[in-house]
Amino acid sequence: MNILIINGPNLNLLGKREPEIYGSLSFEAYLEGLQRKFIDHKIEYYQSNVEGEIIDKLHDFGFGNYGIILNAGGYSHTSVAISDAVAAIKSPVVEVHISNVFAREEYRHHSLITKNCKGMIVGLGLEGYKLAVSWLIEA
Repeated sequence: MNILIINGPNLNLLGKREPEIYGSLSFEAYLEGLQRKFIDHKIEYYQSNVEGEIIDKLHDFGFGNYGIILNAGGYSHTSVAISDAVAAIKSPVVEVHISNVFAREEYRHHSLITKNCKGMIVGLGLEGYKLAVSWLIEA
């Protein structure tokens, strides 16, 4: 299976930004291990701080033979447009959040994109991506 991981704003700072919440490993370093673990599957990665670029990537890959893992970061709580893009595509989307958003500020407790995703993995650190990959492969 082909899998695309899309990370949203500020997730390019993983390993540097608030390591007590997000850990000290960069996503690129984590991705290498993920790709080695699932060697029989193509796992691609895209990160953008720009809402429209995330939407474009969903459109580009969402009608092909891809499962998509989406961590829209702060856009999860604010972006009707990303939610609409997820609803419009055919590929299954799993929403992932590294931190437990329900143990954080109140505004993080609601995601606009969840209703259009197949599922959501929250608060398991970077390992949430591995669980999402496993689910997409087995679904």
